[in-house]
Amino acid sequence: MDWLRIIVHVGALIPLGAILWDSYQYNLTANPIQELTIRTGKAALVLLVLSLACTPASSLLRFRPALRVRRALGLYGFLYAALHVGVFVVLDYGIDLGQIAQVIAEKYYIIAGLSAFLILIPLAITSTRGWMRRLGQRWKALHRLVYLAVPLAVLHFALAVKSLGSRPEPLLFGAAVAGLLVARLWAKRRGRGPHQAHPSAPRTRSSDSPVNRTASSTDMARTA
Repeated sequence: MDWLRIIVHVGALIPLGAILWDSYQYNLTANPIQELTIRTGKAALVLLVLSLACTPASSLLRFRPALRVRRALGLYGFLYAALHVGVFVVLDYGIDLGQIAQVIAEKYYIIAGLSAFLILIPLAITSTRGWMRRLGQRWKALHRLVYLAVPLAVLHFALAVKSLGSRPEPLLFGAAVAGLLVARLWAKRRGRGPHQAHPSAPRTRSSDSPVNRTASSTDMARTA
């Protein structure tokens, strides 16, 4: 495992460790459910945006090691997204499916967030080399959906914030995602996108999706 992978694994687990420690210390503010919702959601967004940044970092900045951690970043992002949804379903609404269905139908920000999460599920499941071989060229098309899922996640955050003027984080995330998408399109137009294939797949099956690539055996290939 190289130094960048170590940084990614340690850095991605720090928010989870902080949540567990603060839970043990009863230090999750006066509204622990809201605090858990905010922490897991922000961690998911940060990691997913970082996974999107790996392709421009390689194709435009020539930082090739970024491609080796793209898959891990995407899977860790999904982990926090799953925890975010779990807090909503289990802690906030007590698995009351009727009430959950009602609030989903009434609140646009939940529709956007749930849509993003549902898109991420098949991407996480099919992130392994085995699924890459099974799906062939369809794998690449499937994983391009991450470029829809992440903007939806940003929209979820923006709609959930009552006042963007007093809390501009969603705008910053939106600007970052927009910039990364423009950078990706620019790199593809210039013919400078990454062309390395997955080590276990033919060269024609190279991927430009954040939830991919070979990671070490410690990568969370079976998370979701």
